[in-house]
Amino acid sequence: MLDFLAAGENLAFVIALGTMVLIGLVEAVGLGSSALGHDLDLDADGDWLGWLGFGRLPLLMMLVVFLACFSVIGLVGQQVALSSLGALLPGWIAIPAAVVAALPATGGMARIVSAIMPRDETTAIGIDQLVGLHAQIVVGTATQGSPAKARVRDFHGQVHHVMVEPDIAGARFAEGTEILLVRREDHVFRAISSDRPPFSEWIER
Repeated sequence: MLDFLAAGENLAFVIALGTMVLIGLVEAVGLGSSALGHDLDLDADGDWLGWLGFGRLPLLMMLVVFLACFSVIGLVGQQVALSSLGALLPGWIAIPAAVVAALPATGGMARIVSAIMPRDETTAIGIDQLVGLHAQIVVGTATQGSPAKARVRDFHGQVHHVMVEPDIAGARFAEGTEILLVRREDHVFRAISSDRPPFSEWIER
């Protein structure tokens, strides 16, 4: 077995296998490169990159999958050649053949791995998504030209603190007032009075 792996014709496949293992060890101890770990920002659906699996997995994972496919296909192919022909294929034949075979195999494996990998979920929202939500003045009294701080709970239940002014001239919102955010101008939200019950009662519900 060692003689088989040490053969010059198999050098490229052994290096690929070793590189794959090295990447795994580096990632396991938390030293992986963040640049390699980023998702590919490619609209790969429907083109040849999508067929190869790009865009489904982080770049580093795609590299590991390709190295695994290339090394396994290459070594298995060489074992078959040795058993049937009595000799290993020369590298100039074995390596290109393994690359060609590894490409569709990588695409297939990428689809399988992406289907079972846990995906990151985020509850982050854009600041403009707060428009249309109810809030409560928590610090100060809001008048036009003099904003006050308000607390608003987003769709995910996360609390945000924003600066608010009345949208109607002459209106004022004291602390504890329930308001509705109707639009945003720069860093200040415009609001109108809300017909909702007091904020404390709403939270209890």
